[in-house]
Amino acid sequence: MNYIKEQNGQLWLTEDERENLKISYRIKEIIYSERSPFQHVMILDSYDFGRMLVLDGVVQTTSIDGHIYNEMITHVPLSLHPSPKKVLIIGGGDCGAAREVAKYEEVEEIHLVEIDELVVQACKEHLPEVSGNLSDPRVQYVYKDGVQFVKDHVNTYDVIIIDSSDPIGPAQVLFEYDFYKSVHEALKEDGMMVCQSQSPIFHMDVLKQTYANIRHLFPHVHVYTATVPTYPGGLWSFTLGAKQAVSFERLTTFAKQTKYANADVLNQCFCLPQFMKEHLQS
Repeated sequence: MNYIKEQNGQLWLTEDERENLKISYRIKEIIYSERSPFQHVMILDSYDFGRMLVLDGVVQTTSIDGHIYNEMITHVPLSLHPSPKKVLIIGGGDCGAAREVAKYEEVEEIHLVEIDELVVQACKEHLPEVSGNLSDPRVQYVYKDGVQFVKDHVNTYDVIIIDSSDPIGPAQVLFEYDFYKSVHEALKEDGMMVCQSQSPIFHMDVLKQTYANIRHLFPHVHVYTATVPTYPGGLWSFTLGAKQAVSFERLTTFAKQTKYANADVLNQCFCLPQFMKEHLQS
């Protein structure tokens, strides 16, 4: 399917957001376009967002704000966990999350499980602003189904980061209760997990279901937010589940080299707007 249309001599990518919202990006150039066994993978150079990863016509990350999402999905759990040594990333083929995890010297192993090898190859070659052309020897790339992978690794990881795309197509199963149950079992006794749980503005149903599933499995569940301009609504949510009580004091000593995250941001990100509190309590 051709997702790029020419209008008056200009290239435009138009993304359909659940048939109710269309977001159009003016494109300078198509850098990369290939079809994998799973999806259509493109790297585009846009005017306002720089280079971007697009899967089946949907923007996943961009040069201008990809660091916000990747920093928030990684530094929150890694700062809160008392001793993160073995980290699993499910999805995250743009390598941005793995790049952030690699900033922790105490982490000994980083397993990146991405079903589509083509995404990793494209991002490492054509999207260095996000991937950093990651070459850390602690990162092991596993090109398998993440659902089956976690089932095969019980009591293995300190932190599991579920860096999935929207709950459609190959990523849909990564939002289901049975998958979160396998994630719970793959964590050690003091382990914690985090997932992106969509827009609280447009996808409250997904957020509520995610929160309910994780709360059923983990005794300690916390939702936090960040502003990611690329994603519909701008405001984006993450849900963290922990087997042990979380000490938020750890966030006050955060001192990694980042563009968005700092101690102040990490502390305030758990302060939710009133409408989110009411929905999550209902």
